[in-house]
Amino acid sequence: MLLRPAWSEDVGELTAAIAHESVARMLARLPWPYDEADAHAFVAQRRNPHLPSLVVTVPGARGAIVGGVGLHDEAGEAHVGYWVTPPAWGCGIATEALRGMADLAKLCGHARLVARHAIDNPASGRVLRNAGFRPTGRTTCYSSPGRGGNPVAAPEYALDLSATGNHEAGQDRGDPAKPRGRMVPAAA
Repeated sequence: MLLRPAWSEDVGELTAAIAHESVARMLARLPWPYDEADAHAFVAQRRNPHLPSLVVTVPGARGAIVGGVGLHDEAGEAHVGYWVTPPAWGCGIATEALRGMADLAKLCGHARLVARHAIDNPASGRVLRNAGFRPTGRTTCYSSPGRGGNPVAAPEYALDLSATGNHEAGQDRGDPAKPRGRMVPAAA
C-alpha cells in the first residue's frame, strides 16, 4: 500500500471508491451525495503540509484507490479521519493507513492524534485500537451529511505520538503474531 496525494487524473477513480452511502454515513466531512465535482474540489483544494490528506492506494492493482486518510485541525488538536471503499473492507487497510498517517503526523511535529467513530460503527473502533489509539472516555457528536445532517454520537480515541514505540509498524499494536506491512508516505 502507498499513501499519496490525490491527483487530477484520480477524480473518476476517487469518486467510484468513496461515493457509497455506507461510507458517507460514517463520515463527518464528506459531502453527500458525492460526485466528480466534489472529487475535483478535493483534488484542487489548497494543502497544509502539516495536515496532509492522502489517498490510500494499492499500486499496480486495477482500481488502485482503496481509501483515504487525512489530518485536520479541530480546536487546536490534530484529528485524523479515514475511509475505505466497501470492496476492500476487512483487509486491514484502514489500520495500516492509520499507522502510516501516525508516522507522517509525527514527522510533521504532532505529538498527539485524536480520532472518533460513529457509535453504530464498532468496526471502526476496532481499527482505531488496532492502530494504537486508546479511548479517552469522551463521547462527542458530529453532523453527518450522509445521514441527512443529523448528529451522531462518536466515542473519542487518542494516540500519543511522543511515547516511544506506540506507533511503530505494529510492534505493540493488535496481534503481535500477525506480520505487519509498512505504509510508506509518498513524496508530495
